[in-house]
Amino acid sequence: EAAALHIGYQTGWFGLHRRAALQSGETLLVHAAAGGVGSAAVQLGKAAGARVIGVVGGADKAAVAREQGCDVVIDRRTEDVVAAVKEATGGRGADVIYDPVGGEAYTQSAKVVAFEGRIVVVGFASGIIPSPALNHALVKNYSIQGLHWGLYATKNPKLILDCHRQLTELAAKGAIKPLVSERVPLSEAAAAVQRVGDGVTTGRVTVVPKGAAA
Repeated sequence: EAAALHIGYQTGWFGLHRRAALQSGETLLVHAAAGGVGSAAVQLGKAAGARVIGVVGGADKAAVAREQGCDVVIDRRTEDVVAAVKEATGGRGADVIYDPVGGEAYTQSAKVVAFEGRIVVVGFASGIIPSPALNHALVKNYSIQGLHWGLYATKNPKLILDCHRQLTELAAKGAIKPLVSERVPLSEAAAAVQRVGDGVTTGRVTVVPKGAAA
């Protein structure tokens, strides 16, 4: 859990708090909500007092997203994501959208972002880098924000220390708890990375060195 607390949760913290300024009572939409990056964002959103909508791919991942605290879970394989988000928000949309997927997920995000909403671009797990229509952002009055965690290490490393201090405090009181779905020996690390790449895992997969406590 300590190993899983670092980059994923720090990325979530910077994205939701430093970039998007998520407020208690706002609606947060998280794509890939059952994954390592997504589940961290879900937990951080709940800890901040947001209402969280999670988008996942498959019934098994939907169950995981609910366990992580999502108030609403949408299975993109069986549901119309745009229609489901609009129904869940009374047509208003989501205030903050956390997108580590790109591709179709970003297209959906632009359709359901609320007035003065913020879309946080975290990555492109789909393999497709979208080309946002800036006229659309102007007409709907929303922001598109990039989040590159690594830049903080060179531009303002003190913020990383401040961030992690807050994360450890949240973890200590049980407000966040890294989801570790698998613990594998080093000999199985390559296969584990492939499963992550294939999108079949949930939460984090950790590599446990020989002789370490599992």
